[in-house]
Amino acid sequence: MFSRITGVGSFLPGPAVSNDDLARRGIETNDDWIASRTGIRFRHLAEDGQTASDLGCEASQRALQAAGLTAADIDLIIVATSTPDFIFPSTACLLQCKLGNRSATAFDVQAVCSGFVYALTIAEKFIRSGSHRRALVVGAEVFSRILDWSDRGTCVLFGDGAGAVVLEAAEQPGILATALHADGAHHDILSVPGSICGGQVVGDPFLRMDGQAVFKFAVRVLAEVAEECCAAAGLPAADVDWLIPHQANVRILEATAKRMKMSMDKVIVTVDRHGNTSAASVPLALDVGLRDGRIRSGHRLMLEGVGGGFTWGAVLLQL
Repeated sequence: MFSRITGVGSFLPGPAVSNDDLARRGIETNDDWIASRTGIRFRHLAEDGQTASDLGCEASQRALQAAGLTAADIDLIIVATSTPDFIFPSTACLLQCKLGNRSATAFDVQAVCSGFVYALTIAEKFIRSGSHRRALVVGAEVFSRILDWSDRGTCVLFGDGAGAVVLEAAEQPGILATALHADGAHHDILSVPGSICGGQVVGDPFLRMDGQAVFKFAVRVLAEVAEECCAAAGLPAADVDWLIPHQANVRILEATAKRMKMSMDKVIVTVDRHGNTSAASVPLALDVGLRDGRIRSGHRLMLEGVGGGFTWGAVLLQL
């Protein structure tokens, strides 16, 4: 028993917000400062009351339509998010309700920007075991809710959005190899250090990051985990048609491609228009590449993410 992606969908809330729009909102920044350091020029921000499950529902409906399925056909729902609607129930259960599905196994995965890769790997194991046949795997984030808008070093980097894929049982392999890792010793270089006590946030409720430390760590592990997946599948990196990494910073993408000896022409880049959407960034980029015709049936794709924890992982697949 194998598994293949049969449908992809994505959703971005509201109009695109430019770097200049942020400056007009009173943030001490400008387009040149942000774009030259990160490659980011636009991002999307959820409206008041719009939640991760709302964004995920829109993306999921598009993925289901692409797969030619209805929500009732799904027997597993996994949502990767660091910005859930509630502490509990899970965002996956809320999404299940909004889709009208009443029977699927549903739960969340919290691995921050690696979340979608973690969730896709988990779904593949469920299907390979024979216990489930059709999974909906979603990355959905409203990171704008955990940003300190007075900190220009972090607030300009992130955006909101959701991406989803349908993963189905198949006789021929679609997912060729997976690898997941974590090292909690690096928890302090990227975190939201607040905690919940008595129903209230205690401590700092906003995202904090050591940008240089994150950059160095991300470039190293993204290259290593891609090589690990290629080795597990018995394929040279040159046989990968497209690299779809977590969209954090264009400099990280360029450095990763260089270490992997890949041309940037083979890297799907959406950070310029979406910003860093955490667990949503990989499926969002996948959907962009499919919709604009670059990614086609038969192509081999390397999906990879790295995020707070620290967590990192990759999935090598063939469409």
